[in-house]
Amino acid sequence: MNMVKPLLFLSSCVFTIVSASISLKYDKIFSFGDSIADTGNFLHSGALTNPVIGSLPYGETFFHHATGRCSNGRLIIDFIAEEYGVPYLPPYLEIIESLKSKGDHGVNFAVAGATALDPKFFYDKGMGRTLWTNNSLSTQLGWFKKMKQTVCTTKHECDRYFKKSLFIVGEIGGNDYNYAFFVGTTINDLKRMVPFVVGTIVTATGMLIEEGAKELVVPGNFPVGCWAAFLSSFGSQDKSAYDANGCLKSHNDFSKYHNTQLKLALEKLRQKYPQARIIYADYYGAAKELFHIPHHLGLKNGALSACCGGGGPYNFNNTARCGHVGSKPCKDPSTYANWDGMHLTETAYRHIATGVLKGSFTSQPI
Repeated sequence: MNMVKPLLFLSSCVFTIVSASISLKYDKIFSFGDSIADTGNFLHSGALTNPVIGSLPYGETFFHHATGRCSNGRLIIDFIAEEYGVPYLPPYLEIIESLKSKGDHGVNFAVAGATALDPKFFYDKGMGRTLWTNNSLSTQLGWFKKMKQTVCTTKHECDRYFKKSLFIVGEIGGNDYNYAFFVGTTINDLKRMVPFVVGTIVTATGMLIEEGAKELVVPGNFPVGCWAAFLSSFGSQDKSAYDANGCLKSHNDFSKYHNTQLKLALEKLRQKYPQARIIYADYYGAAKELFHIPHHLGLKNGALSACCGGGGPYNFNNTARCGHVGSKPCKDPSTYANWDGMHLTETAYRHIATGVLKGSFTSQPI
C-alpha cells in the first residue's frame, strides 16, 4: 500500500514561489509527521529495501535526484523553510548516521508511512502487516528528546534555544486511517478511531510545549476523497457519491470530521498552555482549492489524475504504482496536482504552503 500521505489564494499569489522576503522570525524549525513532511528519514531507516521513493522519478523536478521526499520536488515543509530563510531540514536519521550536521537550524523527524498511534494498535487489530514503518509519532518524540539533550540541559538554556523555533506537528494521523481504509474498514468504524488519533496528536503537542516549544503549527488532514488512489479504490457507479469537483463525498466528510475534532481538542490545549501559540493549519481547505479551480491555478491536466502511475481512469494502478514496472511519469508535473496517487506534486504543495503562510488557512497567522 502506498503511503500517505492528505485556498483561497489572492490571484497575485497563485504562482508566487514562497520566498524569504520577510523578517526572520524563526531561526529553527522542527518537523514531525509522515510522508507529507519526510525529507529522508524513511530511506535512512532501512524499513524497505530499495523503496521507490529512493529513485527517480521521485525528486526529478527540483532536486534532480531522489531525496526520500514523496513527490517530484519540494514539500510544504520545504516552502515553509524557504519562507523563513532556514535551510531545508535535514532528516534526523541522516544526522545521527553521518554527523555532518548538528541540525543547527532545525531537524525533521517525520517518517513516510508513520502513524500517530503506536504500531501495537494496528497489530492488535490485525493490520500490522500493512505498516510501512514502526517509527510512529511517539518514536519521533523520543528522537526529539535525544536531540534536545545535545543542545541544552537547563530550562533557561532550552528556553533560549527554542525561543525563535517553529514546531510543525504533522500532518500526522492520515496514515492511521489510510491503513484501515485499504483493508476494508468502514467509515463508521474509523470514526471510533478518531478520538484516539486526535488524543495522541494533542498529547504530543502538549509534550513539546512542556519540553520548551513556544510556537506550534498542527495541520489537519487532507481531502483524501480527491486523491487518485481513493478514487480508484473506492469509486462508485452512484453519481451522488461525488461532489461537484469529482471527489468522494464520504471520504472527504470523514477528513472534515477528524479536523473538527482536532480543532476542538486544540482549543482545550490552548486553555491549558496559554503561554504557547498553538496554530491550526487548514490543509484541507488549502488543498481543496486545487480541485475546485484547477485550471485557474495552471493545472492544465486537472487535479484528480496522478502524474506518475500505471494507467486507469485516474492513472493509479495498485499493481503498477509510480516507480514500479508498468508506470511512468507525465511530461510536465507542474500541470498536475496529484503526483503518485497518494501524494501531491511540488506545484500543489507550493499552493498549499502559500495558502497557509500568506492566506487565511490558519487559525491565527504563523
